[in-house]
Amino acid sequence: MSRPDSGGARRRPGVAYVLRAWNGAAFRAGGGGNVPPDPRAGVPDRMRANDRLSSSPPSAPQRRAHAGARGLTVLELMIGLAILGVLAAIALPAYTDYRERLRVYQAVSEIGELQTAIDRYIDDNRAPPASLAQINRGGMLDPWGRPYQYLDLTTSPPGAARKNRNLVPINSSYDLYSVGKDGDSVGPLTAKASRDDVVRANDGKFIGLAQDYEP
Repeated sequence: MSRPDSGGARRRPGVAYVLRAWNGAAFRAGGGGNVPPDPRAGVPDRMRANDRLSSSPPSAPQRRAHAGARGLTVLELMIGLAILGVLAAIALPAYTDYRERLRVYQAVSEIGELQTAIDRYIDDNRAPPASLAQINRGGMLDPWGRPYQYLDLTTSPPGAARKNRNLVPINSSYDLYSVGKDGDSVGPLTAKASRDDVVRANDGKFIGLAQDYEP
């Protein structure tokens, strides 16, 4: 490969030459030794001032502004909790009423099943069973956790039957009912203690709340 003519274009200075020149300038400027360049060289004064401000502690107005922001967040939380409390106060009674209706529907269904078993026993034996134990349902509990009430009217004393507002028995062969939510009951369906009873009436043509049978 041929060398370029010495009278032609000038060679570019090499990397070593540039480093030696830079070190020599730094030596002359600083009195000797290799002096590293200032990392802030070329950084505008305005940017240096912003760095100093950002590293300084917050001023009193800034602290008050931060405290106000925290107070607003707590206030919003309190408002949210108050709204949730109002919604819960509205929803809880509705939910409780819904659960109570479900218990009534369950009692109606179970009394219907008991009636089917009792009627089958009557068909086989020509008489009502003396108790629910004779149809293998002794101690069966209603949705409120109390035993279903059964009464054979063919062998019970006079006046023991459940009665309507005119004090007429609501069944001719047997009574079957739940004492309901309050756990209390008396003979007449119109009495306050009997209004939430779930009763069998009209010899099985009606099963439901006493207050619906006798409004």
